[in-house]
Amino acid sequence: MKVQVLNLDGTAAGDVELSDDVFGLEPRADILHRVVTWQLENRRGIARKARERSDVARTGKKFGRQKGGGTARHGDRKAPIFIGGGKAHGPRVREFNISLNKKVRALGLKMALSSKVNGGLVVVDNLDMTDAKTKVLAGTLAERGFGKKVLVVDGDAVNEGFARAARNLIGINVLPAIGANVYDILKHDTLVLTRAAVEKLEARFHG
Repeated sequence: MKVQVLNLDGTAAGDVELSDDVFGLEPRADILHRVVTWQLENRRGIARKARERSDVARTGKKFGRQKGGGTARHGDRKAPIFIGGGKAHGPRVREFNISLNKKVRALGLKMALSSKVNGGLVVVDNLDMTDAKTKVLAGTLAERGFGKKVLVVDGDAVNEGFARAARNLIGINVLPAIGANVYDILKHDTLVLTRAAVEKLEARFHG
């Protein structure tokens, strides 16, 4: 399919042919849900394990009389109430790195890209700015009506001036093509791709 290519100022810069295998699929909620869940689960941190009562090496010998001492009837130094004893209800190691087939991951990314084609996809020639200032970029994005959340994907490396100008803008995120992922694409209102990003994304699947 052909999509018009624009400059950052909104002027036309030709057309680009998008591959139907990457940008022309019918999105499926179940595939997108599986990939997003896989991403978020792998992003979770793992707690450091605390030594509980069964992990502490202390004597289990009864250290006081059963009666007549005026204290509770303790029989184990590993109890959590003693200094050096095990932690009561401490954190335990939990693994969240669920697996997902590579083909499903690739299909999810294609469907996420396809979901933006009918509304929310903008292809620009490049991200070069004559005046790479935050105020200038904010005004440009407001004029274009991209929405509050914009994801900009560049080629191998993000344009340095554009990234610096967008750094302090809330809701504007910039990624190289290798960092494009389902969760970020779906989370933003508008997906902005450069020509280089389109080439890299298509080569990612066809290569």
